[in-house]
Amino acid sequence: MGQMTSAALTISGSATTIDTEDLTANRAVISNASQKIAVSATTSTELGYVNGVTSAIQTQLDAKQPTITGSATTIDTESLTASRAVISNASQKIAVSATTSTELGYVNGVTSAIQTQIDTKEQIGKKTIWVPAAAMYPNTTNGCAALAQVELSNGPELKVLDFDDGSDEFAQFTIAFPKSWNEGTITFQPFWTISATGTNTVAWQLQAVSFADNADQNTTFGTAVATSAKAHSGTSGDLMVSAESGAVTVKNAAVDTVTYFQINRDTSADNHASDARLVGIKIFYTTDAVNDA
Repeated sequence: MGQMTSAALTISGSATTIDTEDLTANRAVISNASQKIAVSATTSTELGYVNGVTSAIQTQLDAKQPTITGSATTIDTESLTASRAVISNASQKIAVSATTSTELGYVNGVTSAIQTQIDTKEQIGKKTIWVPAAAMYPNTTNGCAALAQVELSNGPELKVLDFDDGSDEFAQFTIAFPKSWNEGTITFQPFWTISATGTNTVAWQLQAVSFADNADQNTTFGTAVATSAKAHSGTSGDLMVSAESGAVTVKNAAVDTVTYFQINRDTSADNHASDARLVGIKIFYTTDAVNDA
């Protein structure tokens, strides 16, 4: 066997860049512009992403939608406000609403239209109690006439209290307000008639005081508040409905009380020269709870 010469060990061609040098680790190997072995900028991990590609990558990319259109154009580069319910806006684009994600969560578990359900529930706010004249009694001093039953030629028979025109006369009644009452001011609206003609006016006043457990009932009423004087229609027996009064402060108002009311015809503020017949009054009060629990 002949001996190998040093000339036979010389590396030439494309391998001359790696005959004594080490390549950078974990890179894709290429032939460079000098036709030599070299490493590329592509890592072996990045090269691995080509695995599974079935045709030219650029051709596939060129076939894809180059830009975002439609409803998504408002969020292709922009970020939505955090924790909001997302809607389609008037421009048919994706947008956030004023409703927070927390508020949206309150809808969870609802089984039918919310407003329909709300409309069928008891609401807090202004309420009415009707107090007929039959539930009232004349004061012992300066009282109105006793309760009378008036037969008409047609229709109902009236239960009324007659109040003179010449001086203030009084009647009283009681109400135990529900616990849901806010213990605030109340208003009232009288319903009355006159068995005479004439279009002169009638006015009414109301005052109130409440008593709780162990309270001394020998206590004066609160301040009287009057309705506006209302002119009679001029036809005997017509029902007259006065305007709602201003606010009446119930003296000592509290929960679990009985409230005494005193009503009178305010002859200093009216001028009809006949007895005014009280049919009843509406009491308006305000609640701050949906029930009396």
